[in-house]
This record gives sequence, C-alpha cells and structure tokens, in this order.
Amino acid sequence: MIPSQFNRSVRAMGEAAFAQLQKTRVILFGTGGVGSWCAEALIRTGIGHITLVDSDVVEPSNINRQIPATPTTIGQSKAQTLSLRLKEIAPAAEVHHRMERYTPDSAPQFPLSDYHYIIDAIDSVPDKIHLIRESLASEATLLSSMGAALKKDPSRIRLSTMKKTHGCPLAKVVRKQLRAQRIPLDFTVVFSDEPGKNMETSLEESGNGSLVHITGIFGFTLAGALITNCVGGSYETDHN
Repeated sequence: MIPSQFNRSVRAMGEAAFAQLQKTRVILFGTGGVGSWCAEALIRTGIGHITLVDSDVVEPSNINRQIPATPTTIGQSKAQTLSLRLKEIAPAAEVHHRMERYTPDSAPQFPLSDYHYIIDAIDSVPDKIHLIRESLASEATLLSSMGAALKKDPSRIRLSTMKKTHGCPLAKVVRKQLRAQRIPLDFTVVFSDEPGKNMETSLEESGNGSLVHITGIFGFTLAGALITNCVGGSYETDHN
C-alpha cells in the first residue's frame, strides 16, 4: 500500500510512475545550497533510495540557503543532518549518508553503476571533472549543476546539455577541460546565463555570495529532470 503522504504524487504521475520512483537508486554528491534542495524534492516526491555524499560540516554562513543549516546544527555533518531530516520525511525510504569527499583518489570507493542516477552538486572543479568522467563511463544517468554563485535572476536559470551552456563562467571552465579530455558534452546540466561577475571555480561556495531562491531552483530543476526522466517523460532543454 502506498503511504498516504504520497497521495498527491501518485495523483500527479500515476501509480506505475510512482512505483518506478520507489525502485530508483540515486547518489547525490554535495549537500549544500543546490544538493540539499534537490535531495528533499526527490524524497518528498517518492524516490525510494538515496545516498548523500559530503564531507563538510554546517557553518553559520550556510544558514541563508542550505537545508541542513540552522543555528542548532552548526558544526554537524551536512550529510548526516540532511539524512536524518529525509528519514523523518519518508521513514520507509532507504537514506544513506557518507561523510566523505569525492576526489580522484576516493573515486574507487563509489561504485557509480550501483545507482540509476548521479547528481553532481560539488564545488571543486578537478573533483567535478573527475566525477563527470566516471559518471559518463558508468551505467547511471548523470545530472550536473553549474554555477549558482552571485546569481540573482531566477528567470535566467536553464536546463540544457553541457554542450549548449552559455553565459556561465563555471560551465566555460568545465567545458574546456572536458573537451581537452575528449569527454562527451551531451549530459544534462542546470545553469544560469545571467550576465555579471562570477567566480570561475565556484558552484555556490568558496566565499562567493549566493541566494536561496537561486540555489533552490537549481536543486529543484535537477530533481524535476531526474523525476521526469525516471518515469519515462521528456523535458525541454534550452535551445540557445
């Protein structure tokens, strides 16, 4: 029997689609301003299995945009704090957390092909490039976030393939390095084409300013793309 908390999800997508969500395994790297909202959207909609990966602890500067961050969680693990919250929301879901950082050295510890979807919401460019490469070589579907820092206009947020990104300094750096390694650029990303100054090496951290209405939409957009793809639908990507 489907728990009553998911009645609205079932009405929106049908029982067969919801059953597919329940069987889907997701691994999410980065539980900050983008990743935390993505994870919560997935769990509230009905994803049945999720693993959260993040080595960071909550800091006061996180409170303006990250779900795990409150005055009472300062110093606690982001991944663990978010995991506990998700379990409260959906007690029957399998929610795991790993207080680790994905790097080229730690990559062998993450069997990516054990999952159906990989969410990349990490900051470090070298780690991001490696995760993208390994994800594309796996059997899972990758969805990646580009730069949300210093963005203000939600109407400029786009869903596209990496190849079609524009106006995003982080995406420009990532594209260049992927091309240099001959890595395909046809995977799905969320980005903003809002003009203005932005740090090339930042998703939403590293001291750059970021706003919750932007990081949240980035996270929700990734979640929406995953859910739509999972249940056999299609979504329109940016054509510019």
